[in-house]
Amino acid sequence: MKDPLLSAPTLWELLKQRATLTPKAPMLIDGSRHQRLSFAQAVDIAERLAAGFHDRGIGPGTLVTWQLPTGLPAVMTALALARLSAVQNPVISLYGERELRAVMERSRSTFLIVPGAAERDFPAMAAHLQESLSHRPEVIVMAGDLPQGKPSTLPPAPGEGQSVRWVYYTSGTTSEPKGACHSDQTLMIGGYNLARAMRVDSTDVGTVAFPYAHIGGAMYTAMLLASGMSAVLLDRFKVAEAAAIFRQFGVTTTGGSTAHYEAFLAEQRRQPGEPLIPSLRLLCGGGAPKPPELYYQVTTELGCALTHNYGMTEVPLICAGSPGHGDEQLACSEGLPVEDVELRIVRRDGSLADVGESGEVRVRGRGVFKGYTDKALDAEAFDADGFFCTGDLGLLRADGRVTLTGRLKDVIIRKGENISARELEDLLYSHPKVGAVAVIGLPDTERGERVCAVVEAAEGQPPLEFEEMVTYFRASGVMVQKIPEQLELVERLPRNETLNKVLKHVLRERFAS
Repeated sequence: MKDPLLSAPTLWELLKQRATLTPKAPMLIDGSRHQRLSFAQAVDIAERLAAGFHDRGIGPGTLVTWQLPTGLPAVMTALALARLSAVQNPVISLYGERELRAVMERSRSTFLIVPGAAERDFPAMAAHLQESLSHRPEVIVMAGDLPQGKPSTLPPAPGEGQSVRWVYYTSGTTSEPKGACHSDQTLMIGGYNLARAMRVDSTDVGTVAFPYAHIGGAMYTAMLLASGMSAVLLDRFKVAEAAAIFRQFGVTTTGGSTAHYEAFLAEQRRQPGEPLIPSLRLLCGGGAPKPPELYYQVTTELGCALTHNYGMTEVPLICAGSPGHGDEQLACSEGLPVEDVELRIVRRDGSLADVGESGEVRVRGRGVFKGYTDKALDAEAFDADGFFCTGDLGLLRADGRVTLTGRLKDVIIRKGENISARELEDLLYSHPKVGAVAVIGLPDTERGERVCAVVEAAEGQPPLEFEEMVTYFRASGVMVQKIPEQLELVERLPRNETLNKVLKHVLRERFAS
């Protein structure tokens, strides 16, 4: 790495260190408006914005919910609030009034920051929400000129990074959203580890094409500041537009989630023989399972490396792969456990699993969140040794890497036999007629649960037929008991708004009968 990683106790101090070292280097590029912001300019804008917020009554410990699309105002708001030692609760801009109300009722924030009217009338939604909440937050609309004040009026900058200053609500794909509490340090550790794994330096140009209010936004910001690289911001992801912008700015690394890989791959197939993004060296992301077949498709057809990482709202980065690791290792694992996160695999009885044996993934260390806003949830979330119980199933390989095998709640029990939905999804994904797939368990009076495959057709392919699917599984050598008894074809699988995770509970409700 040409530029050694910087480290600091707080996100604000990290920004100041970077601006001192490389003040004129580009930090952020607004891909839609072609605006560039240097590290020094980021400090100046964030300080003046922080002073403006302070004039409105925001200070150390003030709880602030903000709902802003990916762009310069969102990043500057996060940095300004970090300067003030406020407790910020980012909410993705795709959320509607119902989802935002659920978060606000839980967080009881003093302030709500929204953008001006764009594709949706955010100020009107905020005003209506303000009337219906049991408490009335003050609304700040970020439209036109941003709130500004005199930096000389600011309170002292935060001196330590261990206090809770961020609250992220889980996406609620399997249960009610929970508020995960983070410090600057827990998020920065994720950013440092991501930088090391991706092997980025000041010459790299990355992207934030996912919702910046996702926990990955703050982690990615820490990576930018630590490495000195820059990033292109996109307020929406449409693959053809994104690819054109990335070509223009010489993007070297991009990603997001499995859905982003698939979108780039589909776009590349529309222009075979001509590199979609000639400067691209690495696709990187996480948030949803990656079938091994997709790894080989990406590396062969897009001509870049692919590293798929493992993290969650509670622990931004748990495992990561790196360019240069073996193809089999990158295709069939989530990589190596990262620094400051201790990992173990545990059997159902609480004992440690052997190498190669599947069990629940549990983690502890400085890179793990500080607990939930509802402290009653912590007793169930952490075991007696202080390890966070992720609810993910995985195994530790002989080479030290971790392979996820499913979710505790995603194991299908058919006539007493435990069946991994992830295993079947990975197999079925490699069928040429399958664009995306989710395997679920459905209630069955005879079997307990029956196995159902829900398939989204591959572009330009005819629908997969049931007997065709069965024949394919038999040819792969899968035991008969695992072969799905039901096949459902959908135009598009239901997904959440953050990283396009498939909402399996929606599918179970839809096909249970």
